Amino acid sequence: MIHKIRHAPEYLFLALTSVFSVFPLYFMAVSSTNSSREVLSTKLTPGTRLLENLDTLMKTQDLAGAMWHSSLNAIATTILALGICSIAGYSFEIFHSHTKDRLMGILLVAMMIPLAATMIPLFRLFARIGMVNSTWAVILPAISTPVLILLFRQSSRSFPHEILEAARIDGLTELAIFLRIYVPTMRSTYAAAAVITFMTAWNNFLWPKVILVDNAYQTMPMLVSNLSAGYVTDYGVLMLAVLIASLPAVIVFLVLQRSFANGITGAVK
Repeated sequence: MIHKIRHAPEYLFLALTSVFSVFPLYFMAVSSTNSSREVLSTKLTPGTRLLENLDTLMKTQDLAGAMWHSSLNAIATTILALGICSIAGYSFEIFHSHTKDRLMGILLVAMMIPLAATMIPLFRLFARIGMVNSTWAVILPAISTPVLILLFRQSSRSFPHEILEAARIDGLTELAIFLRIYVPTMRSTYAAAAVITFMTAWNNFLWPKVILVDNAYQTMPMLVSNLSAGYVTDYGVLMLAVLIASLPAVIVFLVLQRSFANGITGAVK
């Protein structure tokens, strides 16, 4: 009993923090069922306008197309980024050398360069090769990032090198070692990288807005932006679009949250 009383302030703080964290999500979900006037009046109870808001959203915007393009971009980016960055991180650590350390330093410096500084050269590059307004123009710049390479490199430091030596003695090739030993062992790191990459690709707005000049290829963040760009904004419809756009990223995180925590801390199982 005394132990519980002693920790009561901690529990109270955690409870208040949880309320403040969940409230924006609650308000977004409730607002998607209300009219624009009710949203502006900060109504905190569910309404009866959900189906009407959904009907308006589907009539004014290509919701199915935006979901398809966002899903395609996010899934393709995640798969390619996991493959490329894990191979790079594996190579940086397993085949360690001073040259690779200097190259890794250059990659770390690249992390400090903002996207806005590289958009014009990227746009000119894709325009020259005729890939403006294409899905690949959205995917390719995101399939190799210093953050993921660093994550896999750091996690590879806890990878047991004795297993590698034993596998090489048994005659396994480096590709077989990577696919049959490294990948299963580093599944927590892969899960963490998948969550980071999927959420980043799904929420990507600035670069798709620049490179996708046709609304036929719009993603969910672009659709939400279009809803708030007019002279009159229907906030009930806008909140519904934001709710729909948020669900995939939330689902991916909830499914992989335990592996995500292990992967971030560098655990190898």
